[in-house]
Amino acid sequence: MEKILGYNDFLELPKIELHCHLDGSLRADSVVEEIRTQNIDISEDDIVNINSILKAPQDCTSLVEYLSAFDMPLKVLQSKRAIRRFVFEVFEDAYKENVVYLELRFAPILHTQKGLSMKEIISSAIEGMNNAKDRYDIEGGLILCCMKNFSEEDAISTIESGKEFLGKGVCAVDLAGPEDEAFAYKFINAMKLAKEYGYKITIHAGEAASAQNVKDSIKLLHADRIGHGVRTIESEEVYNLVKENNVLLEICPTSNLQTKTVESLEKHPLIKYFKDGLAFSINTDNRTVSDTTETKECSIVSKLVCMNVDDYKKIYYNTVGAIFASDKVKQKLLNRLNK
Repeated sequence: MEKILGYNDFLELPKIELHCHLDGSLRADSVVEEIRTQNIDISEDDIVNINSILKAPQDCTSLVEYLSAFDMPLKVLQSKRAIRRFVFEVFEDAYKENVVYLELRFAPILHTQKGLSMKEIISSAIEGMNNAKDRYDIEGGLILCCMKNFSEEDAISTIESGKEFLGKGVCAVDLAGPEDEAFAYKFINAMKLAKEYGYKITIHAGEAASAQNVKDSIKLLHADRIGHGVRTIESEEVYNLVKENNVLLEICPTSNLQTKTVESLEKHPLIKYFKDGLAFSINTDNRTVSDTTETKECSIVSKLVCMNVDDYKKIYYNTVGAIFASDKVKQKLLNRLNK
């Protein structure tokens, strides 16, 4: 019988993460430093309890409660220097656990509270990422999130602001935030524009609402990938659409459990996706909010599906095929696993 991969195996293996939110992945000690440096009006009790404030409860009532853990991070992410710092640190943390490629996402519009323009915010994030790339052997890109609970005009502003950075650090656009049924219809024009500009598109769908949202994201919004897509399993039509079009699902096991997207890890549809050969990547979603790492998430999936090294290679290769990067970067990543 082939060896089932465990935590220590994954620490050594090269890993790829495609679904990671900046504001959900901040170091607690750095947040405290920034609170003091920026003179942010926060009680000493909150500073003492910063770890619990930055982490969502393991037993959240819903996605909405999970998202409340982002309130504090956004307070410290309102300056160019802080944005540079935190983007660098997320890439650094990823590198330290042998993540060789990271796509980090954030919503520029959420960082404008103290007067920064979205272009300044995007530029600062790129600087932070490039500083990490210069220091460490890690590749990656930035995904700009448009918020579903904001207007389509706000989404278009984000897309317009990021246009000049395409291919210079920015690789894609996303729709994130609370998920309502039929949200796609609100953003048809915005995503059409993004596609015309050359953005790749990934959409949060099928997490807190139905499989129909996955279908709409692919058919109406031209999604290249789907964030989560857990509820894809609930519709044979949507399941076949995803499979036949080889649309990769960005799976985040711990987060899905916390947000009640799945009842238990043992009932996570990724088990069926794995057996049926659906393309999916393994991700943290939010390193701090979910108190996890890419290594932990790979270990969770390995235990659920009894993953051996050949199984992991297949997931890795599928993930490489779905990254929003050049063929040169893809080849470099393939070489990393074949060393």
